[in-house]
Amino acid sequence: MRLTAAVTLTAVLSIASATTGSALASEPAAPKSEGAQTPSSQPAPPKPKQPEGEAKQPAAKPAASAETNGKEKPEASPAKPDSTPAPAPAPPPAKSESPQPPAPSPPPAKPKASDGEPKPPVKSSSGTNGSGVSAPKQVPASQLPAEITGKDGAPMVLIPAGEFAMGSDKGDDDEQPIHRVFIDSFYIDKFEVTNGRFAKFVEAVQIEPPWGFKDKETPVLHIDQPVRWVNWMDAMGYCLWVGKRLPTEAEWEKAARGTDGRIYPWGNDSPTPAHAVFGLKEGADTVSAIGNRDKGKSPYGVHDMAGNLYEWTIDWYDEQFYSKNPAINPRGPAEGAAKVQRGGSYTNAPYRLRSTFRTKGDPTEHDPNVGFRCAQDVPAQP
Repeated sequence: MRLTAAVTLTAVLSIASATTGSALASEPAAPKSEGAQTPSSQPAPPKPKQPEGEAKQPAAKPAASAETNGKEKPEASPAKPDSTPAPAPAPPPAKSESPQPPAPSPPPAKPKASDGEPKPPVKSSSGTNGSGVSAPKQVPASQLPAEITGKDGAPMVLIPAGEFAMGSDKGDDDEQPIHRVFIDSFYIDKFEVTNGRFAKFVEAVQIEPPWGFKDKETPVLHIDQPVRWVNWMDAMGYCLWVGKRLPTEAEWEKAARGTDGRIYPWGNDSPTPAHAVFGLKEGADTVSAIGNRDKGKSPYGVHDMAGNLYEWTIDWYDEQFYSKNPAINPRGPAEGAAKVQRGGSYTNAPYRLRSTFRTKGDPTEHDPNVGFRCAQDVPAQP
């Protein structure tokens, strides 16, 4: 089933418009303890999807075709000599006694610009993915707060405007080619959205709650764990409800790895349990509470961008998108069949925890190893 962006956004906007700001309240951030297991009386969750194979064999790249530089200009043929003899020169006219008119005066010299006068701007050519990117004018990051609090009480971290290298030449085919991308400044949630915050959205909007919410046990006993069993439309609806949105795929990758081309959010060292939650089997204690993996933070201080839960992005998935995406603030295709997921989960091996790894999911499906966080544009300056 193919969904268009217009249909999906109409659905989530109708959800967001049915709510009021009074339902929002602050909530403590980054607790350090994990919740207890779900009681046995809880109905059994749907069987999770088996993790996909860890590595794909990269396909052979076609050789680049040679390009011509244009046709050479033909040499000019020499002029033909004139065969007709030249006529005899006419005698010079007799000098007139009348006075000659005065010669015209030369035009006035162009005045020089004063030292304080600004020079007209010089036009610059736009960049491409293969060369330097012409970045639009941005508010300096020094004038923006490094951290803000969203309407839902969640802390948000500033990702300053600038370029970064997106993709990897050591991963799957859909991670190639590496290309430079410019991203405007934006804010992103420091942690994944929790059960406690999502429960307020469910109560205010009266939507179908995720598995485990009906008896109030999950949002009470596991209030600080990231919410899961949410599909893309649930995630987008929550973000719109609190005046935010889902991050684009490019925004997510920059927030996870920064600008130095690192493999994981914390650097290039292989992950350990101190960095991320990964390599586990499905169970009650597989998901960790937010904010207790300080060693796994990204360069900007964003937590849990590797392991724990996959995270939804706003973009439709396109395997070949990297070969044709724009160099400035790229967005996914206008339509598609699956949405991009990033970050890996508690069931995955380190290969899928890489910040460049891409996967996808049906936007209508609910899975136990998928959650989300929200993003927000930089507020308008006075």
